[in-house]
Amino acid sequence: MGKVAVSEFISLDGVIEDPGGGEGTSFGGWTFRFPAEDGQRFKYDELMASDVQLLGRVTYEAFAAAWPPMEEAAGEFGAKMNSMPKVVVSTTLTQANWKNTTIASGDLPDIVANLKAQYQGDILVAGSATLVAALREADLVDEYRLMLHPVVLGQGKKLFENGVASSDFALVETRKAGPDVQLIIYRPANRTP
Repeated sequence: MGKVAVSEFISLDGVIEDPGGGEGTSFGGWTFRFPAEDGQRFKYDELMASDVQLLGRVTYEAFAAAWPPMEEAAGEFGAKMNSMPKVVVSTTLTQANWKNTTIASGDLPDIVANLKAQYQGDILVAGSATLVAALREADLVDEYRLMLHPVVLGQGKKLFENGVASSDFALVETRKAGPDVQLIIYRPANRTP
């Protein structure tokens, strides 16, 4: 049975959605300021261990525009991004043109249960701040993989916004991902290892 693994670049003040408009990852550029060679290796290994990506509409649209033309330059990583199954959770998207993409608009717990039954490897959720919030609220996240960058952004969507219910987490792993970047992996305390 697969597990839902949320993977985020995050600032010291908890921002995952860049205030410049790029949801979830480095589209706004703030992460590019901090080299993280070990983090790039982790991202490669993470993608290779994943069987399917679960994406929100905004992240899907950004990835679908970016990855197909980068496949050759990005080697195995690009080939896997483009060829692996992708499920987009959206109530507004009507067509998905990126290879091996399906649109899911039903009940989120049912979507996740079906993916867990279908795939043995990780169900990778990258970026997708709105989807991550819905997954968290429904207690569907099995692991948080956070690449912590030494910057305070002061604004932007946070991983845990004000008003989120209190939660406990168990530390799975921590290591340097670059000279100033830390990789921290947590599991909700109510999940068994």
